[in-house]
Amino acid sequence: MEKKYTNHLINETSPYLLQHAHNPVDWYPWSDEALEKAVKEKKLMIISIGYAACHWCHVMEHESFEDVEVAKLMNDKFISIKIDREERPDIDQVYMNAVHILTGGGGWPLNCIALPDGRPIYGGTYFQKYNWLEILHKVHQWVEENPELAEERAEQISQGIRSLGTIVANKEESGFDISDLDSTFNEWVEDIDFVEGGNKQVPKFPLPIGLQLLLHYNHITKNAAALNAVIITLNKMANGGIYDQVGGGFARYSTDKYWFLPHFEKMLYDNAQLVSLYSSAFTLANDENYKSVVYETLDFIQRELTSPEGGFYSSLDADSEGEEGKFYVWTKAEFENVVADKTKIMSEYYNVTNQGNWEAGKNILHKTLSDEEFAENNNITADDLAKFVLETKKELLNERSKRIRPALDDKILTAWNALMLKAYVDAYRAFDDTRFLEIALKNAEFIDTKIKTADNRLHRNYKSGKATINAFLDDYAFTITAYIAIYEATFAEKWLIKAEQLVQYTIEHFFDTSSGLFYYTSDEDPALIARNIDINDNVIPSANSEMAKNLYVLGRYFYKEEYTQKAKNMLTQVKPQALKYGPYYANWSILMAWLADDTCDVSIVGKASESIRRKFDKYYLPNIFISGTEGESTLELLDNKSVDGKTMVYVCRGKVCNNPTEEFDGALAQILKK
Repeated sequence: MEKKYTNHLINETSPYLLQHAHNPVDWYPWSDEALEKAVKEKKLMIISIGYAACHWCHVMEHESFEDVEVAKLMNDKFISIKIDREERPDIDQVYMNAVHILTGGGGWPLNCIALPDGRPIYGGTYFQKYNWLEILHKVHQWVEENPELAEERAEQISQGIRSLGTIVANKEESGFDISDLDSTFNEWVEDIDFVEGGNKQVPKFPLPIGLQLLLHYNHITKNAAALNAVIITLNKMANGGIYDQVGGGFARYSTDKYWFLPHFEKMLYDNAQLVSLYSSAFTLANDENYKSVVYETLDFIQRELTSPEGGFYSSLDADSEGEEGKFYVWTKAEFENVVADKTKIMSEYYNVTNQGNWEAGKNILHKTLSDEEFAENNNITADDLAKFVLETKKELLNERSKRIRPALDDKILTAWNALMLKAYVDAYRAFDDTRFLEIALKNAEFIDTKIKTADNRLHRNYKSGKATINAFLDDYAFTITAYIAIYEATFAEKWLIKAEQLVQYTIEHFFDTSSGLFYYTSDEDPALIARNIDINDNVIPSANSEMAKNLYVLGRYFYKEEYTQKAKNMLTQVKPQALKYGPYYANWSILMAWLADDTCDVSIVGKASESIRRKFDKYYLPNIFISGTEGESTLELLDNKSVDGKTMVYVCRGKVCNNPTEEFDGALAQILKK
């Protein structure tokens, strides 16, 4: 169909940018052309940032950016630039910091008005049409009438942005002790919701790395409250509407405290980390429900977010047919037509009612009882209930597949792919299912051949057969982690070597010698207003905390003290924040746990190394660094440990090894002995 309008986004690959390619607004992508045009024509810039699965981004597009009145004003008075925040998180962070400075808040859509050189003077998030028009008129007029004040304001905001990305180096030596972890937990515990799980704030976002830290902390200290916080959260999430009870996978967050009402978009990065988390929890709790969550979520990833080449797509939209959640909810009549003879029991199981448990007549499938409780209350056996549930899920999934699907964001982002790659490795190790390893290896080869160059430079994005955008620190950090994970699951040393090559590239192009931390952008990237250093762990861990962990692990594997010292120095920079703001420095605190605890290097040498490794994988052992080989090895760690005709396990602490053993049970006892 011929479109009335076409703008400069038409040749982009990002689905989010292409959504706006036929707006009457004359959008440009972030490019030299747009930036030079703004300077040449002395026009203010509108920098509008969002992402494909963002509900309110769609709303503002429909209300304002598809409106010819709004478009005329934007085209006449401004140069308008549209940015996909997932492709360009570096630009997003600069202008998000500007909005934080200006308003104290933030979110998407993110809309900033900037001087022709890109320095912001005004910003906010979602605006209704009449507000947006009024703001554009007023800001434009104010700058015209007050150019000196506009220049002063732009410089103040820019200095504020730079200050937010500045880390003052801490030169003092810092030790790390289990008491530090106690302090972190004691600061955090008041915010934990021990009834519904997660933190007490609403909306509730899953914070997988925080829960991983609590599992690790419980392993070290046997703190029952820490474990309880994790178990309650995992159970409540798995039963709630945030989890797709029919097709598997988690929505981005819950708008209420019960994990019932999701914001229905599904993001790759959430599901990757939650697969890793539920896999870890399974090795500790042996809860079959956690296994079901992992298997169903990975089925969803294979079914809906996997490319033929083995890459993983970014997200599914919250909306379909213009309505949020329409694809996922059921009327009672729709539900009955599918489940037929199981209507009564399955309606109770999923809390489906005639009036609807959400909006009028609409039901979000969720559970309020465990399967054991439900079976007992309804006088049926656990086996019969499991059979009914399995049949119902298949029937509902089949029927749902006939609906109009939410839009797919099919760009392939390196950092998010690495998170999912590691998730598949974690699932393989927890459940010993070789299908998961095969998928992980296919994705690893995809990254290695399609996204990484011969000189170990990564790209950020892959779409339509082409890798684009110079990668950022998180792309390197999570890819390094994923490569290490593959080594630990296979003992194929090439992946450990590739991980160290990426570390060396990252040190060369991202490292800041003054702070001892890493910039988010490469020294090969064009300069923005600020070159930020991110340290906060959030729904995705910070790239710096991940790099610190990578340096520590590779320092142990390769006996490189300079790596482990860099890791310790990095942690020293953020230790005060880690002690005070637990969940938002949780990845840092996992490194602190390694440094504070009695960690072990476990080396398995001999023909049975693979089978013995699999035995270790059945246990939750976050304090071991495992290596192995059937024969010769390039690792000094494994040198001179081969014994003819035998498979030996070496458990070493601080490069001091216990007597080697051929028995798994003996090695496990050495690990668990404090």
